[in-house]
Amino acid sequence: MGTLLHFKDLYMHAFDGCKPSFVVVLLKGYSVFCALMLTMALYAFIYRAVTGFDF
Repeated sequence: MGTLLHFKDLYMHAFDGCKPSFVVVLLKGYSVFCALMLTMALYAFIYRAVTGFDF
């Protein structure tokens, strides 16, 4: 759990001092989108591995 808190701290401090607020909003939205895509890809891989990679 400490690792997740560390990543959250890094994420929050990464956007400190960024002046154009729309860029910060875009970057935060993009990071959430990337995390969602990675989660979906991991889920798809695990689902395929459990079902025997039947196509």
